[in-house]
Amino acid sequence: MTDTHAHERKHPYHLVDPSPWPIVGTVAAGMLAFGLIIFMHGKGPWLLIVGLAGTLYTMFMWWRDVVKEATFEGHHTPIVQLGMRYGMALFIASEVMFFVAWFWAYFDAALFPKEATGGVWPPKGVLTFDPFDLPFFNTLILLTSGTTVTWAHHCLREGDREGTLQGLALTIVLGVLFTCVQAYEYSHAGFAFKEGIYPSTFFMATGFHGAHVIIGTIFLIVCFFRAWKGHFKPEHHFGFEAAAWYWHFVDVVWLFLFICIYWWGAGPTAGAH
Repeated sequence: MTDTHAHERKHPYHLVDPSPWPIVGTVAAGMLAFGLIIFMHGKGPWLLIVGLAGTLYTMFMWWRDVVKEATFEGHHTPIVQLGMRYGMALFIASEVMFFVAWFWAYFDAALFPKEATGGVWPPKGVLTFDPFDLPFFNTLILLTSGTTVTWAHHCLREGDREGTLQGLALTIVLGVLFTCVQAYEYSHAGFAFKEGIYPSTFFMATGFHGAHVIIGTIFLIVCFFRAWKGHFKPEHHFGFEAAAWYWHFVDVVWLFLFICIYWWGAGPTAGAH
């Protein structure tokens, strides 16, 4: 039997070659976590910087290998893609539960005000945002971005490369605009440097969502350059699908944030900013 036949794949699955990135990523993430804790205690940023650099390097190299496997080596068969879809769905489900924790904390404090909040919600002295000012503007931005990424996906499935790039570019611009508006909003938060349950739950929920918007924007930027290089085909583009799923997840979470925290939880002090 020749070497070619000896190594011929006789199944539709992908047996991944040994990779250094899981252990390297674990070490880098650990350094990042401990570095952040040390930095918060005023001990210097060096471990944080090294951990962040290692994590980013691992992400780049690992995903480069995945792109190579999918685009140039043909390992991502329909069976493999199905498994990746299940994996992405489970990942998004875990992200949903992550945000459920912050909503749980917020509703516990809002529906059952404690003595520390003065028995009311929002707590005494907290001036909340007008939900139909910047928050509503950001809602329109994200909803529009959901339509543009769907347009890009439709164009990709139809083989329209130019439309795909245009839709992705518009989605990226809208994602950056959302982040800029939220940064401006944060800079005008009157409760930003006060202690208490309201700023804690507000910033944890909206801040982590903002981080997810930034991550999703980077995801889409990578997809833009991959589409520009011709990596995606109408019948083979799971990387783009995963990015689109993630972006729609970000959209839906924001709708809950807008309705529950900005609108329902605003109270009579809304519009003070």
